[in-house]
Amino acid sequence: MSLDGIKQKMNSLRLEQEQTEAQCQELKAKVKHLEQENLAKEQEITSLSHKNQLLESEVEKLEAGVKQAKEEAALGTQHGTQNESLQRRLQLLEEEAEESDKQLRETNEKLRQTDVKAGHYERKVQALEASQNQWEEKYEDMAKKYAQVRKELEEFQLEIGNI
Repeated sequence: MSLDGIKQKMNSLRLEQEQTEAQCQELKAKVKHLEQENLAKEQEITSLSHKNQLLESEVEKLEAGVKQAKEEAALGTQHGTQNESLQRRLQLLEEEAEESDKQLRETNEKLRQTDVKAGHYERKVQALEASQNQWEEKYEDMAKKYAQVRKELEEFQLEIGNI
């Protein structure tokens, strides 16, 4: 192998190493971005879970109010005017309960969708990490080859120097 051949091989190895490093940096940036997105999704899940708890608490309060209103309505049958106001109150509480139920269902659906998205991003991060590991292994192999070629070049230069 000639000196030009070795130089050409070293240059190609150097270029390949630079490309590998660039790809590694790009993949690290992608992983960081996906981790940030994942963190944002986790925070959104936490927020939605908290909102879900608040809505469930509100539903319980409203159900208690509905129950109380129904009890009052049963007792108020003797009083016509009281009965009408209690019926209106009961209707309002039932409408609020239905609205809270609707919000709860929507929140649960958002939470489910967020869980699906989080799972998707989790798989994406895992795939990118696997890809990053492969590129790091390739980079290490190339670094070893580069060191070996460099050693061969130095030995070759010593031989030429001895001639």
